[in-house]
Amino acid sequence: MSLTGPETFTADERALLSRYFTNLDGPVFALVNLPEVVKGALFARYSRSPKSLRRLFLDEFVDDLDVTGDTSLDATVGLRRAEDLYERVFSEYGDDSVAQLGGVHLACEQSSNLLTKILERGRLMSYLEQSTRYIPYDTRLPSGHYRYIRDPAILDSPLGARYVGEMDRMFDTYGELLPVLQEHVAKRSPKANGVSAFAHRAAVRAASLDALRGLLPAGCLSNVGIYGTGQGYEQLLLRMRAHPLPEARRYAELMIVELRKVIPSFLTRLDREERGGVWVDYFRRTEEATARVVGSLFPRQVPQPGASVTLTSFDPDGEDRVLAAICYEHANLPESELLTRVRELPATERQRLFTSYVGERVNRRHRPGRAFEATTYRFDVVCDYGAFRDLQRHRLLTIEWQPLGTDLGYEVPELVEEAGLSDRYVDQLERSRSLHDALAKYFPDQCGYAVALAYNIRFSMEMNAREAMHLIELRSTPQGHPAYRKVATEMHRLIAEEAHHVGIAGAMSFVERAEADLGRLDAEQRAEAKAAARQVSGAAEGRRLRAVRPHGPTA
Repeated sequence: MSLTGPETFTADERALLSRYFTNLDGPVFALVNLPEVVKGALFARYSRSPKSLRRLFLDEFVDDLDVTGDTSLDATVGLRRAEDLYERVFSEYGDDSVAQLGGVHLACEQSSNLLTKILERGRLMSYLEQSTRYIPYDTRLPSGHYRYIRDPAILDSPLGARYVGEMDRMFDTYGELLPVLQEHVAKRSPKANGVSAFAHRAAVRAASLDALRGLLPAGCLSNVGIYGTGQGYEQLLLRMRAHPLPEARRYAELMIVELRKVIPSFLTRLDREERGGVWVDYFRRTEEATARVVGSLFPRQVPQPGASVTLTSFDPDGEDRVLAAICYEHANLPESELLTRVRELPATERQRLFTSYVGERVNRRHRPGRAFEATTYRFDVVCDYGAFRDLQRHRLLTIEWQPLGTDLGYEVPELVEEAGLSDRYVDQLERSRSLHDALAKYFPDQCGYAVALAYNIRFSMEMNAREAMHLIELRSTPQGHPAYRKVATEMHRLIAEEAHHVGIAGAMSFVERAEADLGRLDAEQRAEAKAAARQVSGAAEGRRLRAVRPHGPTA
């Protein structure tokens, strides 16, 4: 059952959709019987569209596909033959080795922004999430509701009416301020000569959405596309079944139903008491026991202000270890001896090794190899929850976060202050704080739904130098959100100045610190140019086909 009501499709649409989606009414469903490139393209478009995946498929994809040969398919009934096959293979090769080889594209719609972080925690999966940077949240659903979770326990409590009223007010304020801020940004950064009106409007809109997304609550709904193996889904579902958030446990059961239609035997251990049952109990018991012990040792207190990014751990010999790893593949000496020798090298020779290994990087995607994985950095970060959502999706690192609350405060975006909207912005954030505090007494696991994305959260990130290069260069680009750009550039500074890993920091040659009025303007112009080029190419191909098409009656 959908949390906000099922979508409406015509009989013809349902007949078509049933060939490719395992569920036509609920918020969780798998994609089947489609080329991999189509499923990937659907998920990519999904992240920047307000539409559901099934509606997006009907409106923007189905006309470009040949579906005439698929009339006998019905993806909604499950695949018994596949289950029989998997059972035979499992008995011969073992569960885990086979479960790593079969993958599923799964859509999880109408997920709160607390749930999305649970869904996106696993390293061995890929995700695309609907973006608050490109999609405004100023309209209501066909049901008349704004897009936020309506938790049954909260609604049925004495706080239910207050919850709905305050959440509606947050969305009302967001919608009222958005056109005002867009007008301010357009005047502040007028269109320059040579810039298309379309690209300028898109950049203005993106900057305004960036600045106002802090008003949205963490309970606002998002759509998440997941691709993972059977093993990855098993680990995700075990964690979700043990999670204290009721929404996570409800979604786990919805996901299991759909996944069993596609990879049934990969998930058989979940319902076996001696396997999945014991796993879930173990996760739940250790989580609860650890929380009790930590609570007794370190009672909660009001946090003190501090730096937003702190380098809490690094190896002073990290650059030596990276240099030894650079040499390792090309030498015949043990690592310990290589490490001793690189420590004795003069600075010019050390730099020569770095220069040869890193090479001439034409763009940020040209990254050096695994030698940069020989040293790690651990950061303690405080930033707004909106930026955390973007940073959390980096999977090749270790990330842990504290519960979302309001104790760490918030910052008012510069654009909001310039536009004279600070009073309304701050008033709404304070109302968010008050609602959170009221809910926390009775709903400690769900109270985060009321917290606006502008509120700060504390989390730790540990990564090797290779992943640090990827994250820092990607997240410091001018089209990035200002909040996580600040985190990325500070990480780079700490690696260079506090860890004194100047060779590693110097290899990160695509870190960008320059500010831009409309950070997404260049990206929007490039996207528009690519679209125009595709249109020209398509027209040329059409002319070519018409030229070679035989005239007269069809042969």
